[in-house]
Amino acid sequence: MSLPEVLLWQRLRLEPYGLKFRRQHPILKYVLDFYCARAKLSIEIDGEAHDRGSRSARDAERDAVLAARGLTIVRIPARDVLADPGAAAEAIAETALPLQPPAAPAVPLPKHAWGGS
Repeated sequence: MSLPEVLLWQRLRLEPYGLKFRRQHPILKYVLDFYCARAKLSIEIDGEAHDRGSRSARDAERDAVLAARGLTIVRIPARDVLADPGAAAEAIAETALPLQPPAAPAVPLPKHAWGGS
């Protein structure tokens, strides 16, 4: 992991707002920097290499493949994470929260299942 990824992981592993993140998560032929399964959110930390050569075209292709599978992709410049890792983690959490499916309503068990009459 790069330094920006390490700094961000130090915050995301604390499960902000109860959100669980995975690091270096494989999906298809890709490895996502960070992934929140409940929100179907992919977070990519882009360093300077992402601005060189054909890298931006490959990133766009990758993003399209992942989006077609229902994922939301957030790309954050590494310099932003280095400048303020806490703010980057907070922005990621705020993005993930509304993407989560609503909690299933509680369904009471039939009375006979718990011994009631």
